[in-house]
Amino acid sequence: MLFSTSVLARLPLATFGIGLLVHAHHLTGSYAAAGAVAGALAVAQGAGGPLLGRLVDRRGQTTVLLASALVAGGALFAAAALPVGTALLPLLLLAAVIGFATPPVGACMRTLIPSRFPVLKSQRRAYAADATATELTWVAGPPLALSLGALAGTGAALAFAAVVLVVATGLFALAPASRAWRPGPRVAAGQGALSSPAMRVLVVVLVAVGVVFGATEVGVAAAAGSSAGLLLGLWGVGSLAGGVVVTRLGGGAAAGRGFVLLLAGLGAGHLALVAGSLGTVAFAVLITLAGSMIAPILASAYGMVDHAAPEGTATEAFSWLATATAVGSALGAAAGGALIDAVSPAAAFILAGAAGLLAAATALTRIPARRPDPVGRPVPLAIGRGQDVDQGAAGVRAALLADQPAG
Repeated sequence: MLFSTSVLARLPLATFGIGLLVHAHHLTGSYAAAGAVAGALAVAQGAGGPLLGRLVDRRGQTTVLLASALVAGGALFAAAALPVGTALLPLLLLAAVIGFATPPVGACMRTLIPSRFPVLKSQRRAYAADATATELTWVAGPPLALSLGALAGTGAALAFAAVVLVVATGLFALAPASRAWRPGPRVAAGQGALSSPAMRVLVVVLVAVGVVFGATEVGVAAAAGSSAGLLLGLWGVGSLAGGVVVTRLGGGAAAGRGFVLLLAGLGAGHLALVAGSLGTVAFAVLITLAGSMIAPILASAYGMVDHAAPEGTATEAFSWLATATAVGSALGAAAGGALIDAVSPAAAFILAGAAGLLAAATALTRIPARRPDPVGRPVPLAIGRGQDVDQGAAGVRAALLADQPAG
């Protein structure tokens, strides 16, 4: 029940971008204005996510989730009620409020996983299932928003998203597991998630992964024309399939070695989209295969947070990963668009592939090759610049937080 409620609460979040964009275009008649509104939403979500996550880590989940859902839901209703001919400024302000107050349901759900699944293997599978479910919302959400907007109007689509957001987030926040969760003690007063070098590495890696996403989206739109929607849908289907497989196999990479292979597969798979000019069928196969790396990579990153983030900052840490992906996606879309104008759509896929391979190189040099042993037995571990040491789980955790070999 808790998991399904969290998925339902995240479904509206996948509709915000496209829903506000088409609504803004309907009200203003300008794609430039609509793009500005979508940009304001993305920037506000990037800024608000970690702040709300930190607040959850200090105050608990229930109050923060309920308050943010009411604020975001109210702003959605206000945007839905705006008349045709509305000026751009009110739309920008409401989009910023919606983005800043977007409830961090996904981060809260992932924070609950270690307490609900004490066994490490079960935790990894749960993170993989969560990543797969998140992909499902992104596959289903935008078509749902567009269909409802076409049938009942763009304002009705936003109002429906507001109702689902408030109700589902409320159900999640009032569930016993969410109400019972309490923040853990912090390593140091005022310490945030990014005070950990290991967390900063994960954020850098996911920014690069986000660049893959953004560059691919604009590249497909430019290269495929009317087939772009279908191809992007297959991209999501590939991610879903990868998530299902990795959940059944144990939940993704446990540490840097497997993570590097997944990231390298992401880069190579998206670089191969350059060959999409061979035909729509070939493009469809290639983008489905490329997408199959997405959910496993996200699941693996989620599973590393417990050993990378300082005590008491888990929710903020998960929020930073989402922000990193969003920032990277925006950068990838902007850079990919510029490359398409200057060169060709193939240049956007080259950018996507290069970003994936850069993420793999970063993980190879900065993330431990093996996960800390869960029972504390000495294990060989490659840390940072490649030093191999023998140490137990406590020493490994200290090394991750200090970004240096544990003694």
